[in-house]
Amino acid sequence: MLDKKVKRVLVIDNEEYIREVAQICLETVAGWEVITASSGQEGLAIAGAEKPDVILLDVMMPGMDGLTTFQYLQNDPATKEIPVILLTGRVQESDLEYYAALGIMAAISKPFDAIELAEKVAAPLGWSLAEKQDANV
Repeated sequence: MLDKKVKRVLVIDNEEYIREVAQICLETVAGWEVITASSGQEGLAIAGAEKPDVILLDVMMPGMDGLTTFQYLQNDPATKEIPVILLTGRVQESDLEYYAALGIMAAISKPFDAIELAEKVAAPLGWSLAEKQDANV
């Protein structure tokens, strides 16, 4: 049997509650390892050191906002290939087109449904949640 590596997700959000809910849901529903950061600056340091499989990035943060953080990630050869999914209240069609043009994988609207979060992360990445569900049987 293939030794499947556990997916690693970095959640960057200034709201502690959002980080906690996302971590609990992604670990419980999908079995992924979740790392959190409370600011863009902290997220950049963690992304470079940990090389997560995907980054969930809040758009509206004090200091360095999500889009600025994304630009720094793109400019760093160590992190530019990491897919980024935004967590945002702005998910109008024009916003989604803008994010896609920047190279952002997808956007998940806030507030999000905690139970559906893993699926909303997995879908644009082509990840399956079946492995975790099979393991629970």
